[in-house]
Amino acid sequence: MAKTFYITTAIAYANASPHIGFALESVQADAIVRAHRSWKEDGYFLTGTDEHGSKIARAATAAGVTPQEFVDTNAAEVRKLKEALNLSWNTFIRTSDRKAHWPVAQDLWRRIEASGDLYKKTYEGLYCVGHEAFVTQKDLVDGKCADHQKAPEVVSEENWFFKLSKYGTEIEAKIKSDELLILPETRKNEILSLLKEGLDDISFSRPSKDLSWGVPVPDDASQTMYVWADALSNYISGCGGTVRWTAHPADVHLVGKDILRFHAAIWPAMLLSAKLPLPRSIFVHGHILVNGEKMSKSVGNVVDPFELVKQYGADPVRYYLLREIPSGNDGDFSVEKFIERYNGDLANGIGNFAARVLTLGAQAGELSVVAEDPAVAKKIADARTHVREKIEGFRLHEAVAAAWELIKFGDQYVNEKKPWDKTVSEEDKRASIANAALILEASAQLIEPFLPATAAAIAQGIVRKDRTLQLSKIGNLFPRLTK
Repeated sequence: MAKTFYITTAIAYANASPHIGFALESVQADAIVRAHRSWKEDGYFLTGTDEHGSKIARAATAAGVTPQEFVDTNAAEVRKLKEALNLSWNTFIRTSDRKAHWPVAQDLWRRIEASGDLYKKTYEGLYCVGHEAFVTQKDLVDGKCADHQKAPEVVSEENWFFKLSKYGTEIEAKIKSDELLILPETRKNEILSLLKEGLDDISFSRPSKDLSWGVPVPDDASQTMYVWADALSNYISGCGGTVRWTAHPADVHLVGKDILRFHAAIWPAMLLSAKLPLPRSIFVHGHILVNGEKMSKSVGNVVDPFELVKQYGADPVRYYLLREIPSGNDGDFSVEKFIERYNGDLANGIGNFAARVLTLGAQAGELSVVAEDPAVAKKIADARTHVREKIEGFRLHEAVAAAWELIKFGDQYVNEKKPWDKTVSEEDKRASIANAALILEASAQLIEPFLPATAAAIAQGIVRKDRTLQLSKIGNLFPRLTK
């Protein structure tokens, strides 16, 4: 029976079309799950949309539509990323889904309540609508939220509170021991610093008179579940419920650095309270800057992933996001860097290598692979090991680079063997083309998680029968771009 591997992205907030940051997270998760499938594991990939909260309700009113109509439109846009970026997710969960999601969110609430970890109190605080969260003065810069550049609202209301403070020490121990693994190490240290300061109990609901758009609190019609209490439970509703989660919790939650606290403190505390197992790891990615600046609608530098794919294709966009953006840190996007990567690594790299080998192979006819060059076999084996190690350590940019080292080796191999040279014997010529084909075949297998369409195209040019190969030419994979 195949080992199961379960990975999730954070669910996209359904207040607008998806931006390049969510495309990055989606492609990273897709590359990881495709790799696990290539290792003969049963990969399950969950994504979706977070559709409740004050911000959604207000945006819908401003647009002159109901909240449901508003999120239906934006969820449909997020779903389009699957085709645009060739994503392979299994389930797309929506938190407005009353059949699949609401019962699970309410069941989780009841489990937490049964543990005695919910209580009601009147609370007055600063509420940031952008974050859908209460904030403190230390979170503000010149009286405004640093991320949203708006002053928070002063809110006084009676809410349900969750005893988050009760679980800080236990969560800290699990993170320190890597029972709950957090990568990269810098993010682990960041959350440990937060836990060392101590956790405060948090608001877990809003009065339904102020927020009706959300999951109702079980047995309390006066309250609506706070958006994070509702949204985080998608990881359970999206895999089929608490029974399936208990049997196999998420192996990886892939999230942005701005929501680390919710996933590494609040979510584990909710699960501990509900007596459910924790996820095995949290991989934390950075943000995409544009020419060194933060993306902003007011600046006009927001990158539309759909336009990017339309102009350059899915695999080149996937390649740039996975190779140029360091997995655990911020990275930069610019058209100039994109074209440089495309021409250097795709057109002159895998595209050129594939064209050379398949052209030579098509001319040579059926090739025997009995006499595999030991140096080639070792290079292929080493590449497979290195790529896997990098993927498992959430260093996808290094994994891609390791795969490209094999491609470079293949190009050098062809240059050294010179199978086109008339002074080379027919036997040596055919042996070198066969070995070059083995390098190309292995390269295609290694890059499949990153560039699935490219890998499939190369595979069409290589037909293996027992210990023979039949190669055929394919179209130009990556025509060079001009600036």
